[in-house]
Amino acid sequence: MSSPPRNRLPPRPAGLWLLALLPAAAATAATYYVRPDGGSAEQCTGLADAPYPGSGRARACAWSHPFVALPPSAPERPVAARIRGGDTLIVGSGSYMMGYGAAEMAACYASFTPDCRMQPVPAGPDPAHRTRVLGQGWDAGCARPPQLWGTRAVHRVLDLTRSSNVEVGCLEITDHSSCIVNHCIGGHCAGEVDRCTDGADARHAQNGLWSTDAADVYLHDLDIHGIAGAGVHAGRMTDWRVERVRIRANGFAGWDADVSNGGVESASNAGTLRFSHLEIAWNGCGERYPGGEVFGCWGQEEGGYGDGFGTGKSAGHWVFEDSHVHHNTQDGLDLLHAGEGTVELRRVRAEANAGNQLKAAGAVRIEDAQVVGSCAALRGVGNLGEGDLCRADGAAIALALEDGKRSVVERSTISGQGGCLVVGSGGGESAVLALRGNTLTGGPRWDDPGRLTCGYYLYESRGRVEASGNRISNVKISTEADPCAGRDAASLVGRACEKLKSAYRALQGAEGRP
Repeated sequence: MSSPPRNRLPPRPAGLWLLALLPAAAATAATYYVRPDGGSAEQCTGLADAPYPGSGRARACAWSHPFVALPPSAPERPVAARIRGGDTLIVGSGSYMMGYGAAEMAACYASFTPDCRMQPVPAGPDPAHRTRVLGQGWDAGCARPPQLWGTRAVHRVLDLTRSSNVEVGCLEITDHSSCIVNHCIGGHCAGEVDRCTDGADARHAQNGLWSTDAADVYLHDLDIHGIAGAGVHAGRMTDWRVERVRIRANGFAGWDADVSNGGVESASNAGTLRFSHLEIAWNGCGERYPGGEVFGCWGQEEGGYGDGFGTGKSAGHWVFEDSHVHHNTQDGLDLLHAGEGTVELRRVRAEANAGNQLKAAGAVRIEDAQVVGSCAALRGVGNLGEGDLCRADGAAIALALEDGKRSVVERSTISGQGGCLVVGSGGGESAVLALRGNTLTGGPRWDDPGRLTCGYYLYESRGRVEASGNRISNVKISTEADPCAGRDAASLVGRACEKLKSAYRALQGAEGRP
């Protein structure tokens, strides 16, 4: 795999100081190396990809640990980073313990080990001169990525707080523990419970990658798995690009972008947020160490969470492409709070998530998706109860409609076992749900095999549906499941629903079978 091409610098503004500053930033960037047989900061310069020879100081050799480049630091014990914005850090293949007990412990406390973590990656000077943290082989297929594994309840393995203009790639991020943070606390769990402990016995990491307030970030070729809390906790993002990333079996959530922790936070993301070739799977479940088996799946009923990808209130232009989201214990992709921005989902496959497979709000476009709404697929798995299955009535696609905005689903195959396959909610008369050229296949509901799911439905909405060229089969049209349920037939909305019901029946075929 090759690094994305470096963009040319923008035209230089007037001002002699800027004319001098920009070339200097590029000219002074350095490449540093880490490898397991390297040395300390006193023994090695870090500027050569070579082992420490065994004696001497300031030798041309690699450092032994990422902490040497970015040592843990604390306000009362500040430690300076040894790399600067615009530098590159190449981490050699191998295993690196991240947390209390590793190298560079001057700012760490045995009484509070979660803070013994690598300091944030320094921001690059500009998008054309990123700071880069890359695993060995990042430019040749990333066959043997280095493993960064958290321990002693370290709060985060990799920190990108305010790390703008940064590239991170070809890394495995995990821990060497099977436990899950707060597993089943305050809930009722019938299955195995493995709750993380604190103190000297802790062997887990709370979060994999953590970031807030960072812009122009490029993440690629990352494997983030088995973390006791969230695989990624990152929000207030601007202009991120994420490619070829796997987020699997992290105990609380996959990617939690709600950095307000459920509070009110307006427009917390901005710019273009582009995700491609992702796998987000089995989050809300634990991963046994060292075998990697999934266990202990839990959800909201047991005090957990379980979204594959979820945001708080958000703006920004969200784009997901060519990705697979499956077997998460709540929703698959939950962008229901991104209504201040726009959402595009292309060639996304979503299946077997315990809530809705895809959720979005506002101006939404879903194209060429494969959505298998098997929301009860995790029945009997781990600690999940019946109340965790098919949350929000298990709609395969749930869209929040808004006035003056169109939500478009086209050329997609959609099946499911929830209340309906596609549900639009909210919005006034100028809100539109457009369904074009889709194949919608219903089936028995998860909670009552004697009833069929419905095809599409408007809930508490005065909007309208524009349906054309869809193939709909094996769905229920009845007083309780058609788009006109609970409507006043004399109202404008009621008349629109009756038209929709007629179109619904026409799409069923001449027999009009339910």
